[in-house]
Amino acid sequence: MTRAVRIIGIDPGLRRCGWGIIEALDNRLSFVAGGTLTPPVDGPLAQRLAALAEGLNAILDTHAPDEAAVEETFVNAGARSALILGQARGVVLVTPAMRGLVVAEYAANLVKKSVVGTGHADKNQVALMVKTLLPSAVIKGADAADALAIAICHAHHRVSARRMGAFA
Repeated sequence: MTRAVRIIGIDPGLRRCGWGIIEALDNRLSFVAGGTLTPPVDGPLAQRLAALAEGLNAILDTHAPDEAAVEETFVNAGARSALILGQARGVVLVTPAMRGLVVAEYAANLVKKSVVGTGHADKNQVALMVKTLLPSAVIKGADAADALAIAICHAHHRVSARRMGAFA
């Protein structure tokens, strides 16, 4: 008998970093936890990034996921905002990787297509489908809903990715 895999989905951000944890057993998905990390908005960037890493480490300690999935960021803001978001994304990628977790990355359009059926779904459609797929989910804001969608996307794609040798 196969055991459920616990997946953390992460929607990176330095002001609001959504996270959501599900368990997947074959085609069955179940909600474990979710929320939003909100590091301080002021102070030195290094301190804010450290707070993000500490918060993420606490979640990883508490929920012990087996795999992680992170949304690739699409940025059309200014160069400074893109750089800061990239640094936050680096923290989000390396924190679970340092624990030996597989970290998969998914484009926002693929996440939306996997969960809603269209790559151009809006945040309300994503949240509605997450609630439909995970009826017991307690969704604490749009960032947490997006993170759960990322975890769901990974659950749908992980078996075929494993077969193709994308990760062990």
